[in-house]
Amino acid sequence: MNANPLALLWEGFTIESYTQIDAQSLLIRLQPAPDYLPCCSGCNQHTLAIHDMSTRRVRERDLLQYRVWLDVPVRRVRCTTCGPKLEQIRWLPGRQRLTAGMISWVESLVRLMPVQHVATLLGVHWHTVKAIDHQRLKREVTEPDKRRIRRLIMDEFALFKGHRYATVAIDADTQQVLWVGEGRSRAAVRPFFEWLGPETCSQIKAVAMDMNTAMDLEVQYHCPQARVVYDLFHVVAKFGREVIDRVRVDQANRLRHDKPARKVVKRSRWLLLRNRDNLKDEQALQLEELLQANQPLMTVYVLKDQLKELWYAPSEAEAKQRWQDWLNLAMSSGLAPVQQFARRLKGYIEGIIASAVYRMNTSVLEGMNNKIKVIKRMAYGYRDNGYFFLKIKAAFPGKAR
Repeated sequence: MNANPLALLWEGFTIESYTQIDAQSLLIRLQPAPDYLPCCSGCNQHTLAIHDMSTRRVRERDLLQYRVWLDVPVRRVRCTTCGPKLEQIRWLPGRQRLTAGMISWVESLVRLMPVQHVATLLGVHWHTVKAIDHQRLKREVTEPDKRRIRRLIMDEFALFKGHRYATVAIDADTQQVLWVGEGRSRAAVRPFFEWLGPETCSQIKAVAMDMNTAMDLEVQYHCPQARVVYDLFHVVAKFGREVIDRVRVDQANRLRHDKPARKVVKRSRWLLLRNRDNLKDEQALQLEELLQANQPLMTVYVLKDQLKELWYAPSEAEAKQRWQDWLNLAMSSGLAPVQQFARRLKGYIEGIIASAVYRMNTSVLEGMNNKIKVIKRMAYGYRDNGYFFLKIKAAFPGKAR
């Protein structure tokens, strides 16, 4: 009986000898245990017949301060069923150069640290670490149950600088990431609906998104019965950029001969765009004084607040009435940016009114996008989008219904 406790780590083998290669590395030579019958890796039958044997050097988990290498005699057995076949070594899967324990350790570390950091810590190539993590993700990321999908949320996020984007789609009820694809055009999001298939597409009731015409048209094509629901935040943010900012700049230009007043208007951007509830008392007072002194800014600020009320209508009929009231106010405001925005918004009004029936928004997905940025930042970016997208799916497996 072998009294060396290290021999318990490697089933079917005992320690023949060990050598300290350098100050940080240890080489352990193994030999087949005399009381252990080799097993065929094809049919799992034990056999005494050995065809040949070769030595494989593999990396084991670190032992104290040492990086451990093993010289493992790997036999080919002469199986009566399979013919010459490698013996089955449970702790050395396949033709790996790492033991199962080492692979498990890499998988544990890469959940917490970037690939490059794990590679540096363990002294292995980063590509090896990435390949191990990639296989783990493929194993752990579960296929969603398409039969239960009824509502979707779709949004985009930046892949790299330079206007390169990816689209992500989630189940609105479970918050599971269903699909991630590069691009934000109709052609880019079409594979998602093809993946869903006609049967699943036919059961989709609503899809929440920002005012992205490409996504909208693709939803209408594949899911004609689904209602598109436009997100409040994106529409109001668009109103802020295209209307409030434009009116603010125009008013500042009109006050070029009154430098103190012009300075106040020019610096009022965040006062006008931020929600009133988020302002400090001093800021709220400044906003009130600004609005009282400038009628056009007062008009666009009130229109912004009234625009939000469209999403809180108790019924579609009430939402349509609120829209008509808002449209009349916008067109009678006499402000060209407001009128231009209102005319463009007409084409999207059905998606806004739908929020009275489907209380959906993309805020959940916006929060996910922030975590996606953290995942990307930890790795200093990803060269392999397929690997990156698997990381995203693994980070958002969804919640139980």
